[in-house]
This record gives sequence, structure tokens and C-alpha cells, in this order.
Amino acid sequence: MQQNCPGYSDRRKYISELVNAAINQAETTGKKKKLVWLELNGCSGNIISLLDGFEPNLEYMMTAMTDFIYCNSLVAKEGSAAMEQLFSVIGSDFILAVEGAVSKRENGLYNIIGRVNGTAVTGLSAVTRLGEAAEYVIAVGACASHGGVSGAKPNPSECVGVQKVLKRRVINCPGCPCNPDWFLGTLAYILLYGEPPLDSRNRPQMFYSITIHDRCPRRSYFDNNIFAEKLGDQTCMFKLGCRGPITPIDCPVRMWNNHVNWPVKCDTPCIGCAQFGFPDAMEPFITYNTTR
Repeated sequence: MQQNCPGYSDRRKYISELVNAAINQAETTGKKKKLVWLELNGCSGNIISLLDGFEPNLEYMMTAMTDFIYCNSLVAKEGSAAMEQLFSVIGSDFILAVEGAVSKRENGLYNIIGRVNGTAVTGLSAVTRLGEAAEYVIAVGACASHGGVSGAKPNPSECVGVQKVLKRRVINCPGCPCNPDWFLGTLAYILLYGEPPLDSRNRPQMFYSITIHDRCPRRSYFDNNIFAEKLGDQTCMFKLGCRGPITPIDCPVRMWNNHVNWPVKCDTPCIGCAQFGFPDAMEPFITYNTTR
């Protein structure tokens, strides 16, 4: 696994030193970038996932990496005061991270995030105003990237990904949820160098370039035609519907919860949650005897 590869700890130390140097310089000059985390139509799964971040963690992101301005779930203020805090970043340099899909039905009224003087503030209006003013926009998770579960059929609230409502580049970090490292790594790259290298779908190539299948620890079983017949079998789960061959993401080497585990290690197939089109295009998640 990646964390056991020769030189892995040295690379992490080197990258950590670079980030710390940039952060220290930003603190000295008073130019630490502001960050807004905007939650729209979704389950809040990505902010919950971010709470499990490790090296760096959420606290480090909020206190050292950025000037953390707003998050629907974490902000102390409420009502009009919260909305004032949210929109106070307009006119300054800030990064906008968006979780959840954008509801377009009835001009956004199916997703109201607050009120100002009795007037509803929709997710659609908030992401449009903030997205046009931000230096960078990051769509965090499947729903923000392409609609995800919120935009799945029959999609009664007409949910779409952030890119569908903004006429600018949006950096997409799909996943259901997004691994903390995918977002924090993208954020760290932006703070150090600016926009990271992106693929044709605007996903950071440092995370979304190689398929799960190509790095799966069970790849040798696939190559030797040894396939699982039921859940729990510790061989290749391709014939059970594993979406690893079409999902470019680094779960096999990064894993989750401080690099402890991931679905295939738990004897369940990848369901392609980090691929565009999830969940509709990835269903059914489990199949039997489809290639026999």
C-alpha cells in the first residue's frame, strides 16, 4: 500500500514542509485565503467525511491553512447574521467549496439555505453569486460535481452539478462522499501553486488519473480468471459488478479513515461512487453471473 512504499513518509514530510512554509508566509503577510464551504441539496456527507480528515485535519484547515468563513453545519451564527457572514467574502479573494447539488426547480425554491429580512435565500442564488466572485470553485462530492444522488431519477427538484449553473471552470472532486484527502490535497495545491492539473472532466489528476482496477490488490485474481461468486469471497469481484475498471480514483492506495480500510478490503465491490453518472449509471450495484 502507498503508506508502506519506500520514500512515502519522506514525500509526505516534504509536502507537509512545503504547505507549512506557505501557510507561515501567508500568516506573516496577512494574506491567508478565505474559504467558504457552502452546503446545498444533499446529505451533508462530505462535511462529515471531512471531519475524519487526517494530516491535515479539519481543525488544521480551519485555523492554519485558510481563513475559514462559513459552513452551514458549523457556523455559530444563524438567520440573517449567518447570511451576512456568508456573503461578506464577496469583493475579497476567497475559495468556494460547494457540497450538494444545485436545485433549479421553481428558480431554486426547493433548496432554501437561509433568509434575509424575511426573503428566502436559495442555494441556486447563493452559488451563483458566490461562484461568480470566487477565485476558485471546488465541487466537493458527487452531488456537487454532477448531480449525484440528489440528481438521480426521477429528480423532482431538478438538481444539477455546480458546473451546470456557473459559466466558469469548476474543479470537480466527485465521490460519495469525497475522501478528505481529495479535497484537502486539492486545497493545499491551490494554496501552494494555483489550479492543479485537471483531466477532461476538471478532476485533479493527482487523485483521479488511474482506475481502481489498475491498482487493486486483487488484480492478480482477475488476471488469472479467479472470480468471486458471492459477497465475502476474497477474490476478484468483477463478476459481481465491481465498477473498479471504469472508476479512476486512488482508493486502493489511499483508503479511508486514516488509511485503514476501503470497500474491496471489506469484501464488497466498488460501486463507482467517484465516477460521473453515479448512482444511476452504476446500477445495479451487485450483479451475479453476468459474464458467464
